[in-house]
Amino acid sequence: MGLKLQRAKSVFEVLNKKREVLPFSGDFLNSFGAPELGSIWLLWGDSGSGKTSLALAIAKYMCELGYRCGYNSLEQGDSLSFANAIRNAELDTVRGFILLDREPISDNIKRYKAHKSPDVLIIDSIQYSRMNYNEYIDFKRELHGKMIIIISQSKGSEPKGATAGSIRFDADVKVHCEGYKAFPMSRFGGEKEFVIYQQGALEYWGFKNEKNN
Repeated sequence: MGLKLQRAKSVFEVLNKKREVLPFSGDFLNSFGAPELGSIWLLWGDSGSGKTSLALAIAKYMCELGYRCGYNSLEQGDSLSFANAIRNAELDTVRGFILLDREPISDNIKRYKAHKSPDVLIIDSIQYSRMNYNEYIDFKRELHGKMIIIISQSKGSEPKGATAGSIRFDADVKVHCEGYKAFPMSRFGGEKEFVIYQQGALEYWGFKNEKNN
């Protein structure tokens, strides 16, 4: 007896499926489009490029929209440097943000499958999570319907390592960070560059343009 196939869906079912589309506006809409809640994001960049600051800015914005967000700080934990980053992002002015201090990925799954769990999970970073790509696929399946933002170190202008490189092709929103600017590619529209930190971007890009000239 052959295996039972999953039922195919009609065009009507696909087009009329209920999805929770995030009500992005302003710079967030222009840069990232209008993503659905269950989207996968990959942010990558060199140290000091602004990727953590961008992730925290997105977390703050999601909290302002009424969603709850957990940040798994695998690299920095609850260190002073990360506390300063949280303070700079003004996350103390919103409700719904929690810090997960180097929480194992297996515990992330348990936490996010619980009743009334957060809506968004940020993993910083994929390298410190030690997941391979198959483990990432299983992880994504377990957290289906949650918004997952994965931060990656970079090698040049590319995500560092085979796992991060593969996630880049799978992700709905891909964002390269350099010099406190974010350069997004999104399946939901937008794609305008996003300024993470105005003064830092002016100094970095002004110096780079001056050097190139």
